[in-house]
Amino acid sequence: MSEVIIEARDVAMTLGSGARRVQALRGIDLALRRGELTLLMGPSGSGKTTLLLVLGCMLTPTAGTVTISGTITAEADKEGLAKIRRDHIGFVFQSYHLFPTLTAAQNVQLALDIRHERGKRARQHAREALERVGLAHKVNTRPGELSGGEQQRVAIARAIVTNPAVVLADEPTAALDGDNGRAILKILADSAHERGQAVLVVTHDPRIVPFADRIIHIEDGLLVDQTEAEPTRLPKIAPFGPISALRSES
Repeated sequence: MSEVIIEARDVAMTLGSGARRVQALRGIDLALRRGELTLLMGPSGSGKTTLLLVLGCMLTPTAGTVTISGTITAEADKEGLAKIRRDHIGFVFQSYHLFPTLTAAQNVQLALDIRHERGKRARQHAREALERVGLAHKVNTRPGELSGGEQQRVAIARAIVTNPAVVLADEPTAALDGDNGRAILKILADSAHERGQAVLVVTHDPRIVPFADRIIHIEDGLLVDQTEAEPTRLPKIAPFGPISALRSES
C-alpha cells in the first residue's frame, strides 16, 4: 500500500456559536496516500470544503487529530502550521487568486518567495511549472489577458512549483468548459499517477470520476461511502503541450 501523507482520525469541526452553531464535521477518519487521486463528493453544505481546509491546516479541528508527513498538526504553533503548508501542501481553489499586476511567471514565483527561493533559480522553476501545465508561451502574460482555463492552470502551476507531497483542490473545474476542464483533469491526474503526489479534489464534476483511485461521499459532516476504483490512466502528459495539443489527443 502507498505511503500515507495525511491522516485524519475522529476529526470533528464545530462552526459558529449559540443558535448558529453547526456541526460541520463528525468523526472523520481519512487517509490520503501518495500516488492517489481521491475525490471528495457531496451536496452543498455537506462539509467538503471544511474538511479540505482542516486537512490543509487552514482550520483547526474542534476534536480529533490530523497528521501530515508524520507531524501532528495540533502540536504545532501558528508558525509551525505555516511551515507545514509551505513545505508539504499545494492549494488550488475555484477562484484563481492571481495578482492582476503580476505576470503568470511572477504569480507562480510567489510560492517560491515564501520559501525564500528567489533569483534565476526561482524564475527557472516557475517556467518549468508553467510548461507542465501547457503555458510555457504565457510566462510574461498577466491574468487579465488569460482565459479562465489558463488562469486556473497558472494557479495549479503555483500549487505544484514547490513539488508538495499533497495537492488539495477545491472545485478546480467548476467554472470551466469541457476542454479546459479536461486540461485541468490531466494535470491533477499526472500529479498523482506520474509524480507520486497525494491529490484530493473536492468536486461535483463527473468528468473526474473515471480517473480517481478513490471516491469518498460526505453528507452532513459524515463520510457515508468510500469506493476504491481502478482509474483510467491518461496518456503520459509531462511536459504538457498547449490546450490545442490536449484537444488533439481526444
